[in-house]
Formats: sequence, C-alpha cells, structure tokens
Amino acid sequence: MYLIMLENITRPKVSKNLSGLIFSYCMLISVPAIAIDETIENVLKLGDEAKYGQLKFDLGYRYQNVHVDNNLPTKTANANTLRLRLGYLTPELYYFQSYIEYEGNLAMQEDYNSTRNGYAGFEAVADSEAQELNQFWLSFAGITDTLIKGGRQKINLDNQRFVGDNHWQQMQQTFDSLLISNHSIENLTLNFAYIGGVLSTTSSYRNLQMPLLNFTYKFGKFSTLTGYAYWLADYGQSTNSSQTYGVRLHGAPELKNAISLSYDVAYSNQSNYQNNPGSFQLDRYNILLGITYSGVTLKSGMEILDGNGVYAFQTPLASSHGYQGWADQFLVTPAAGVRDIQATIDKNFYGVDFLFAYHSFADSHGHGYYGDEYDFLISKNFGEHYQVLAKYAYYDADNSLAAQTAGIDKNTQKIWLQGSVSF
Repeated sequence: MYLIMLENITRPKVSKNLSGLIFSYCMLISVPAIAIDETIENVLKLGDEAKYGQLKFDLGYRYQNVHVDNNLPTKTANANTLRLRLGYLTPELYYFQSYIEYEGNLAMQEDYNSTRNGYAGFEAVADSEAQELNQFWLSFAGITDTLIKGGRQKINLDNQRFVGDNHWQQMQQTFDSLLISNHSIENLTLNFAYIGGVLSTTSSYRNLQMPLLNFTYKFGKFSTLTGYAYWLADYGQSTNSSQTYGVRLHGAPELKNAISLSYDVAYSNQSNYQNNPGSFQLDRYNILLGITYSGVTLKSGMEILDGNGVYAFQTPLASSHGYQGWADQFLVTPAAGVRDIQATIDKNFYGVDFLFAYHSFADSHGHGYYGDEYDFLISKNFGEHYQVLAKYAYYDADNSLAAQTAGIDKNTQKIWLQGSVSF
C-alpha cells in the first residue's frame, strides 16, 4: 500500500513526509505488540491486581553445536531443545506467600551426550530431556525487615561465583533450603541459609548439606562490600567438601564527561571440610577493572584459582558458565589450578548488544600454559518479554604438558542460537 502511494508523490513531498511515514509504520507494528503484551500480562494476573495469584511462564528455544578437533570417534553434537517453565505465585495472605513451578526440557534433536541419555558417542551438551518440580517454596514476611523462605528455590548470591541457579543452562539449578534475609540495619543485608540438597541442571539430585552466611554492605555512593562463609559437605563427591571464606569489594564510580569506572576485587580461602579425604589450604584472587565511555565498556583483569597438583579451589554450586570462558573448559578446576587473564569489550548499538571476550589460561602459578579463548555475543531484547541471541566460543588449546595433564588439550568450538519469551 505504501509503495503505491509513494509512486504518486513527487520527490520533495516524499522527503518532507518520510520521517512521519516511518513513524506511522513503526506505530502500526508496535501498538498491536504492546496491546498483546498487556493482554497476556492481564490474563496471567488472576483477578484484579492478581487477587487470586499470578501465573508465570518462560519458554526458551536453543540450538547448540559443539565440535572438538581430533576427538574421534566422538561425533560433533547438535542439540535442538525447547524448555518451558510454568509457575503459580499465590497472593500474600497473613504475610505468607507460596510459589510452585514446573520445568521441562524437550530434545527435538538429540544428537548429543546430555550425560544422562546414554549417547556417549557425541560431544556433551548438558541440557537433559527431563521434567521436574523446579521450585516449590513458602515464604513469611511477618517479621520487620526480614524474609523467611523455605522449600525448593533459586538462590543467587552476589555475582553467583559460589552460589547461583546456573541460569545459562536450559534447566535451572535449584536448592532445597531455608533462607533468612534481614535488612534491619541500613545499607546492610544479612543472608543466613541452610541447603539440604540440590536439583542440578541435568535434573539429577545432589545429596549435600551447606550452611552459609553472607552479608552485603553498601557504603558511599559507589562501593559495596561483601563477606561470606560457606561450609559444604558433599556426600555424592567428597572431594567437593570444603569450607570457604572470603570478601569482595566492588563498585562503579562515575566521573565527568560521561565516563564511568568499575572495579571488582576479591579474595577467598578454601580448605578441606567434613568428609573430604584431602588436606589443603587454597586461595582465590580476582581483580577486574573497567571503563565506560560513549556506550563502550572495556574491562580487563585476572582471576586465579589455586591448585597444588592434587587438589584445586572449586566452586561446584556456582553459575559457572559466566566465568573463565563460555567454552566451559574449567567448570572443574584442574589440579594445578587456573590463572585466567581476560579482557572484554561491550557495545550496545541501536538496542543490539555486541560483546567480545578474550581469555589466556595457564596454571595458577603460571608454569604451564593451557590455551586461549575467544568469545562473541550478539543479543537483542524486544521490550521486557522477548530476546534473541547468538553466541560463539572458541577454545584454542595449547599442545603443552599442562594442557594434556588437565585434559583440555583439544580445540573446542561451541555455537548457540536461541530465542526466549518470558512473562
């Protein structure tokens, strides 16, 4: 219709009204989309202002390809999966509230080893075809500045380096736990928790116990101090049992001329605990500095997880995919430890986010070299509820004795294409 109209309009008139024409066309597209979103939101709220509770759902499609060089007879993995989360949040009644959530993952193409499907002839993609009760918790907010929540729930503490829901995988990691969060003191958040078991991202149950203490204190305009203590007794894999203590200081001070800085500095100490047969004292160091100007963010830094040749600093309950490269070569820290020197550049251009990251890996003492990694990301959010994403990771392994000993001496490529809808 617009093409026919333009053919009958002189050039000066087209130039004069072009911006209005584009605006009108965008409105024709966006107005129905906004109306549809509002309709869906209203339908999910049961009764006026969610008087009878609220339904929530998250639908995510993903294609993943994993190729490892010179790894015959193991085949390249291709995974097409569709994941659904569907939950119901009750209204608050006498300070009590509850939530229940179903989670299921459908493998539409299962040419991959999920670690549970028996397809050991393919490379691993840890997105099992499964159905589960992902969350089922009850909370109480009747004590001033305090929230008590018990049951199966997501727990994301700080930057999720030690405790997180591992949200990158199709199936989440959730915790059978009791969590008490208190805000009685201004700028201070205290978290006390007891974790009695974990439903992992492969939909398998992990028998463990972990009491924990975590606090966050905000001081000044741009600084946050975090302290934590985690006492993990893992009855499924005793070498994971450990006690970890640490501190983290981070912030993002703003300068003049639209320039802002960021910093993230942390130290942790980990030692054997409960049923762990070993005896060790290991450290973790992290420093990450960044600068943002004109919408471009540059960051660079280093993370070191100690290893003594037998035992290494581990983070088995973390959201690990966001650390030490997206190729996931270091989900378990090698016995010699790992030193990750990294740099990233992030730019948002017309609502599209572009990110490139580089990692250089060696053992924790810098005596043995593992390899390099190159990561790329392009993502776009459409309003609050829709996202599309393309992601690429290439681990360029070094043919060194250190890499061979750690079992990470093969070049690895991973590709993801995905889209999600969340209400």
